[in-house]
Amino acid sequence: MSAVPATARARRSRVRMTRSERREQLIDVARALFAERGLEGTSVEEIAAHAGVSKPVIYEHFGGKEGLYAVVVDREVRTLHDAIRAAITTPDASARALIELGTLALLDYIDDRPNGFRIISRDPSGTSPEGSFQTILSDIASRVEDLLAKEFGKRGLESDVAPLYAQMLVGLVALGGQWWMDTRDEQGMAKPAVAAHLVNLAWNGMRNLSPNPRLVGTRRITPVD
Repeated sequence: MSAVPATARARRSRVRMTRSERREQLIDVARALFAERGLEGTSVEEIAAHAGVSKPVIYEHFGGKEGLYAVVVDREVRTLHDAIRAAITTPDASARALIELGTLALLDYIDDRPNGFRIISRDPSGTSPEGSFQTILSDIASRVEDLLAKEFGKRGLESDVAPLYAQMLVGLVALGGQWWMDTRDEQGMAKPAVAAHLVNLAWNGMRNLSPNPRLVGTRRITPVD
């Protein structure tokens, strides 16, 4: 018996796949390509070829490459946002526990969905009702701000600087997570260890904050004519 041609097998597999299944397949294929090449570096032809469909199928589901990209970005932004928001609103958790939970939520997302993180952290050209990666960080910082204000009040520190410290804390975790994703293959550092080091710097730094910080060892540099 002769083998069934590849085109015929692909056509039959397309028939067997439901509309919902096809949509999910296209999103998965596109996510990997967008993560590797970005929006501009990815063509509809490439997406169609990797999915084993014709170009009109993509237009039918998403209206084009940009529409598909927007769906991918929106899904990733929602996933990350919901995970971190749930982590840092855990009832009855201490301030340190909330920092640990938020840090692990970000690292879990990076670990589980590296392609998604590459897309939303690198390429801001996509639009999402939930905003962008920067929007997520700003939203999380605003939530952390209240947490820090309470801690500052307990320690006799000025609570009006909590917004600044919230931005710094969230930025620390986000950049640490970015570094881990980019270097974990060569560094070999496990996720719990990365989280522990990030929390170590964040929490122990907060515990030893000076109520009146000053710059030391600085001097004005006189320009040389």
